[in-house]
Amino acid sequence: MVSIIFAEEVREGYLKLQKKAEKGDGMAKYLLSIIDRGVTKLVLNPAAGKKIPKRLWPFEYIRKYGVNNLWKLNLDSYWRLIYTLRGDQTEIIGFVLDIMDHKRYSRKFKYKE
Repeated sequence: MVSIIFAEEVREGYLKLQKKAEKGDGMAKYLLSIIDRGVTKLVLNPAAGKKIPKRLWPFEYIRKYGVNNLWKLNLDSYWRLIYTLRGDQTEIIGFVLDIMDHKRYSRKFKYKE
């Protein structure tokens, strides 16, 4: 069984997107659709993303969430979903830590642009 949980900040951002989408914001509707598609992909295959090398992990994820693995799922060519996996073989929990655009992702993980 696979469960997907959003970090508090991500959940709050998701709820704000829902409110914007309800008011007709096209970008919010698009973001919700790619996030939902990404979450569905993770439920079907928790390792659907790409594992991020430990040397690139932002310290804030280690400190705040105690991660011991970190993954990136490309939602489209611009948006990224950052998550960690917890649990065992009978239950896997995908914990979504962040959703960000490519530019913010590159800065946070110190990739050269």
